[in-house]
Order: sequence, then structure tokens, then C-alpha cells
Amino acid sequence: MTVDPIRPRRLRQSAAMRRLVAETRLHPAELVLPVFAGEGLTEPRPIASMPGVVQHSLDSLRATVADAAELGIGGIMLFGVPLDEKKDAVGSAGTDPDGILQVATRAAVAEAGDALVVQTDVCLDEFTDHGHCGVLTADGLVDNDATLERYAEMAVVQAEAGSGLLGLSGMMDHQVAAVRAALDASGHELTPILAYSGKYSGGWYGPFREAVQSSLRGDRRAYQLDTANGREGVREAALDIAEGADIVMVKPASHFLDVLAATSASSPVPTWAYQVSGEYSMIEAAAAHGWIDRERLIPDTLLAIKRAGAEAILTYYALEVARTLRAGV
Repeated sequence: MTVDPIRPRRLRQSAAMRRLVAETRLHPAELVLPVFAGEGLTEPRPIASMPGVVQHSLDSLRATVADAAELGIGGIMLFGVPLDEKKDAVGSAGTDPDGILQVATRAAVAEAGDALVVQTDVCLDEFTDHGHCGVLTADGLVDNDATLERYAEMAVVQAEAGSGLLGLSGMMDHQVAAVRAALDASGHELTPILAYSGKYSGGWYGPFREAVQSSLRGDRRAYQLDTANGREGVREAALDIAEGADIVMVKPASHFLDVLAATSASSPVPTWAYQVSGEYSMIEAAAAHGWIDRERLIPDTLLAIKRAGAEAILTYYALEVARTLRAGV
């Protein structure tokens, strides 16, 4: 028998040894918590399809931001949920300086100070009565260029509210260039852009649509990426970087690790990933039935995402994982 001079199992015999030689580690500073702020709420509103996640009131938002800052979380990503009666065809509430997203941003920034990065979502889907990410033409198609004008306005309003990073999630062509130009022209040239470059269509967003009370009719396949196309995601990232993106992102994370790895390998800017609502709810549902070990699977999924190249991860588990890391579990 030929004896292998290096026996890999030697380095797996204890938790201390496994921790010592681990190639990939999680750290709270590399986690971003997605947060929903609901207009008019006086207390948090549970989201049925996302156990443990809520639409926040301003008071509970402030408490969550304080908790995140104390745990060393890298940032929060804010989504505003307006009252249904404030939705319209062009998402006017999204550019109202006193709209829920801007009010929540100011509250979060005041609470966080410099302890974490308050990030905001630049997209119209939460604010339109049709639920699409842009302005529609008369025949119901998304008008790319008209939508860019709305994104540019949103970006400036959010920057003026104090957002430290703008997340462009709408998947319109040339959205990064349009927003960058608007920010620079309005004196916000130092406000960075996170481009949702590899944002794929599919069935992973259902719980999120409940969370933001989406009015979507139809689907977004005409502007989000086709799940069959890996190279397209890498190409979209390159285009966004050329237009001025400071960070690029792939979502959903767990099922597009090939795109994430290829994007990270070729990107000169940081590459992030979003563990989306469907990924979260799938874990929670299986755990509720006793089919999986929840506490083991959560870090397993995040480590896989980081191992594939994500330098930061948007995840609804950010606070829970940060507490576990602090406890040294």
C-alpha cells in the first residue's frame, strides 16, 4: 500500500484544529442586514413568509440599527414600504423627501452615526401601483430611459437624506451611468454606488414581495437576468464597473455561486452577494418541520457564499450570526 505522506484528516480531529486551519471565516463587518421600514406603523409588523423578519416602525428601526451597530454589523440595506394609497404609476413616494424611505434613512443615520453604513434601495417597485421596477409605456412595457430619469431623482433624494451607499436594484440599462451623473451634478460625488449587476429573475423573491407589499402583476423577466445565462451576469458587472459602479453584486447568492465566483475573479471592485428572501424562507420552513439542522445550515450557506468570492453578504441572518460569532460558538 502506498502511504500518503500527508493525511488530511489530521487537521480535522478537533474543533480547535478545524478553526485554526479554516480557509474561510465569517465576520460581522462583512454582513449587511436588509431592513424594511413600514409607513405609519407604531409597532413592528411580522412578515408571515419570513419568520423572525418584520416591517419596522421608526422606533423599532432605531433599536435594530443600535443593535446592529453594537454587534459590529457592516451595514443595513433599507427598503421603504409606503401606504398603498401613496403608490402611483411613477412611484412618486420614492422621490418625496418626506417619503418613508427618506424618513427612515434620516432616522437610521442619526442612530448609527459612523458605526455602520446605512444603505438604501434605488428602485421603484415598492412605490408603483403596478409593482414594476420602472415607468411603463402605454402598452405595459418598462420604459428604460424614462425610468433612468426617476432613478436619478431617487438617488439624489436618498443621498440628501444621508444614505451612505446607494443600491441600484432595478436592472435598467445604463442605470449606473445615469445615477452617477446625477449624484456628481448635485454635489454627491463621494456617494458610492452598489450595482445589482447579476440580479437574476426566478422564484426566489416571493417572500420579499410580501415584505414590501408589492403590487406586481406579471413578472420581471424582460429586465432581470435569465437564470440560464452565467456569462451574462459577469458581462453585466463589467458594464456597470465601466459606468462607475463602486461595488457589484450577485443575487440570489446560493444558486448563482458560479456567477459569483467568476464575477469576483474578474472584478477590480468589491463583489457582494445577497442571500435573498426565498433562500431565507426555505431554511426557516425546512427547520420548522425538523428536516434540517438550522443552526448548522445557516453558517454553512454563508461560508459557501463567501468561499465563492463574496466580500460582503446581505443576509436576514446578519444579527443572529453576529451574536453567534461574538459568543464564539
